Amino acid sequence: MNIASQLKDDIFKIVGETADHLGRRAFVVGGYVRDIFLNRPSSDIDFVTVGSGIELAKAVAKRLGRGAHLSVFQSYGTAQVKYHGLELEFVGARRESYSRDSRNPIVEDGTLDDDQKRRDFTVNALAVSVNAENFGTLEDPFGGIDDLNAKILRTPLDPDVTFSDDPLRMMRAIRFATQLQFKILPETFEAIKRNAGRIEIITRERINEELTKILKSSRPSIGFRLLDMSGLLPLIFPELTALKGIETVDGHGHKDNFYHTLQVVDNIARVSDNVWLRWAALLHDIAKPVAKRYDKEAGWTFRNHDFLGQKFIPRLFRKYTMPQNDKMKYVANLVGMHMRPQSVGEQGVTDSGVRRMITDAGENLDDLMLLAEADITSKNPQKVRNFLDNFALLRKRVAEVIAKDDYRTWKNPIKGDEIMATFGLPPCKTVGEILQEIKDAIMNCEIENTHEDAYALMLRLGVGRGLVPVADA
Repeated sequence: MNIASQLKDDIFKIVGETADHLGRRAFVVGGYVRDIFLNRPSSDIDFVTVGSGIELAKAVAKRLGRGAHLSVFQSYGTAQVKYHGLELEFVGARRESYSRDSRNPIVEDGTLDDDQKRRDFTVNALAVSVNAENFGTLEDPFGGIDDLNAKILRTPLDPDVTFSDDPLRMMRAIRFATQLQFKILPETFEAIKRNAGRIEIITRERINEELTKILKSSRPSIGFRLLDMSGLLPLIFPELTALKGIETVDGHGHKDNFYHTLQVVDNIARVSDNVWLRWAALLHDIAKPVAKRYDKEAGWTFRNHDFLGQKFIPRLFRKYTMPQNDKMKYVANLVGMHMRPQSVGEQGVTDSGVRRMITDAGENLDDLMLLAEADITSKNPQKVRNFLDNFALLRKRVAEVIAKDDYRTWKNPIKGDEIMATFGLPPCKTVGEILQEIKDAIMNCEIENTHEDAYALMLRLGVGRGLVPVADA
């Protein structure tokens, strides 16, 4: 098969001519070729040459001249050329062998056939020549085109060897199945199940990359179901597995919080590309297993699972080497507040309740409302409509309150330092209590949002606690 017409960018001719000048065979390989047949855009292009990939990359960068940026990774035998928005990766064709305790291969020079055999899946083992003599000729020794047409994923060689050698390929299989909505061949999936324990040699950072790519897909639930079915999920994220199952007492059962969570993530994926909002959706009920209680009157309850979840997020992010920055704080804030829109609605959408929600959510308010709406997964259509109608009313009330006061940036006119200086106090619980009561009074419209009124209330609250202003002592 010749697909020369699909290699429209001049870069393919340039790489091919450069390879011809060096007397080398060169091919476009992997995901770029796969995506040609799937009509998916891609700016990352991998080239394989029989010989030194670094030498070819240097020659290509020299020919491209100014505007080409060359990076050489000598220890890996690879090089990268960035040019006009394209990222070109160069590697020499190679054969690989692995030791049992590492996914880093022992590499030897090889042929194109050797290189295609080491690829993870047949759909990624496609190669297209860029040499002038046979420009656009497809090399497909493992039936990758047939697998693309059938929408299946399988390995070029024995899947047990493929996954044992590099266990990250198990997660890549599930990620590709999610992104492309392909089926993993049953024999291949069984090999993933047999080799799941090998995932322990993969760094947490690489696992997180694959999880994030699954979350970025249009239907993340596909990937998390496959991770669960394969036995990988309890090894890489047991906290999610703990959400599984329905417990029954006195004939009363609760919903399966794992599958509920996956539906919430899919709901969010339909309305937002924000991957950290998707992480918040995945973790919003993470504390339910520890909060679960059965009450003879109320049935199953998960009281305070939102607040417990918020406290749990920083520990979880540390455990799994995820960002310890504003991303973590964002997820924790949404997890802790995801029930707030529902509770505010149930309280009658009062100004004070709305203002408190606006203040506590801050710039995350819009994402909080999306998460709350996505969290409605009842199979009762009337119940869903009632919740969504309440949220629509709440959105309207939020807009009205914001029109009155910009509470997104609200700050207490009294600071803790001022309370401590006024009453000669050290940092203590009393200072926080006075600050909260001043905040409550302003939000409940009991006093004006001014320093004068807040200061007068501070004095009354302090005296009421038996404190004496320093100036009067």
